[in-house]
Amino acid sequence: MAEPVLEIRDLKKTFGALKATDGVSLDLMPGEIHALIGPNGAGKSTLIHQLSGSFRPDSGTITFLGQDIAGLDMAARARLGLGRSFQISSLAQEFSALRNVMLAVQARQGTSFRFFRPVMSDKSLTEPAMAMLKRVGLAERAHVPAAELSHGERRQLEIAIALALGPKAFLFDEPMAGMGPEGSKALTKFLDGLRQQAPILLVEHDMDAVFALADRISVLVYGRVIATGTVDDIRNDPEVRRAYLGEAA
Repeated sequence: MAEPVLEIRDLKKTFGALKATDGVSLDLMPGEIHALIGPNGAGKSTLIHQLSGSFRPDSGTITFLGQDIAGLDMAARARLGLGRSFQISSLAQEFSALRNVMLAVQARQGTSFRFFRPVMSDKSLTEPAMAMLKRVGLAERAHVPAAELSHGERRQLEIAIALALGPKAFLFDEPMAGMGPEGSKALTKFLDGLRQQAPILLVEHDMDAVFALADRISVLVYGRVIATGTVDDIRNDPEVRRAYLGEAA
């Protein structure tokens, strides 16, 4: 039986009296999309912050590719292959789309920009960066500053940056946020194919996308996982329907 790529056990995080993460356990298997859903304030983004390294858990374990990473910072986790796309844009707004992805390529290579020659003529950076932009459909917008891209294009750019880091697993925090129906449909199709490169832990409010993509779903309410299962399991779980889907049991 395949081993989990990412395994979380009894993770806890409090902020004062608030239990933002209350004994969360879940895993991510090779080739799957595992969706994490729940109402606003359930602790989904706090959990993603702990997995990516921007928050340190109070207790519990995070194992990635067999290694305990709970004590590692964000950069170290990224170097191991844990790729994250953010809910709120963290792009270098003044840089072109291409230059943003080049920064990720450079980080993966572990070298600094060569200031003794023009960066944009360095094919070891430009060629892989352009390849990532082509994958997400942004090649024609490569030289447009990030600040001038549409919301949907910025989400595409964030995914290109995650791809450029060569991840072995993806953490996506609401990639559909702010997208219209056509944009969500296109991104859903793209993510469906992306699982072949690396498994995805997906935090998402768009339930159409979740039900179309997820192999498994975990439901987080008040910092606790109240259910994990297939799409049909979650749709038919009375506790989930009461707590999140807003239906009578």
